[in-house]
Amino acid sequence: MPRSPRTVSDVMTPTAIAVGRRASYKEIVELMESWRVSALPVLEGEGRVIGVVSEADLLPKEEFRGAEPPLQDSPKAGAVYADQLMSSPAITVHADATVAEAARIMARRGVKRLPVVNSAGLLEGVVSRGDLLKVFLRSDEDIAAEVRDGILSGLPAASQLQVAVDDGVVTLSGLLEDRSLVSLLARAVQAVEGVVDVRFDLRSRVGLSL
Repeated sequence: MPRSPRTVSDVMTPTAIAVGRRASYKEIVELMESWRVSALPVLEGEGRVIGVVSEADLLPKEEFRGAEPPLQDSPKAGAVYADQLMSSPAITVHADATVAEAARIMARRGVKRLPVVNSAGLLEGVVSRGDLLKVFLRSDEDIAAEVRDGILSGLPAASQLQVAVDDGVVTLSGLLEDRSLVSLLARAVQAVEGVVDVRFDLRSRVGLSL
């Protein structure tokens, strides 16, 4: 059987470094440097995420240093506390979202990290671009087993194909009479987590290769 898509909860960092809304500019910079992160969730109350302060939010203070007047182009140049610096509302994701869904949010919104929240908006962790790439650490053997047992076994016309995986690149080889299945197989295999690319080395009974 195909394994379920990995979710954010499988790859996120559950212990998230965050700040309160009155955290100072210098405190934020020091935390980012100490923990090697580029953004911090801003919390209030029981841990509800109200915003995110990132390196981009901090840079105007240096960018507009000495400008006349300094706040003309960016109010954040004069900001001192997290609630003045943060981007709000925060772009977040739920723990049960798939890794692919989280990747799409990051790409569309141009962010590198997402606070992970529950249904009440309380912080549960943080997921980064690096966390999402963990799916590509899956072993070739594990990928091959899912392709063989979860995809090919369910398609009688393709059940005799051989599967080889090398550094995440899947090659399907052997006899396939129904060539209309090629695009279907390509999509199904590409959807398997950890797959880098899909290739075919097929033949028909008359000995022609694809």
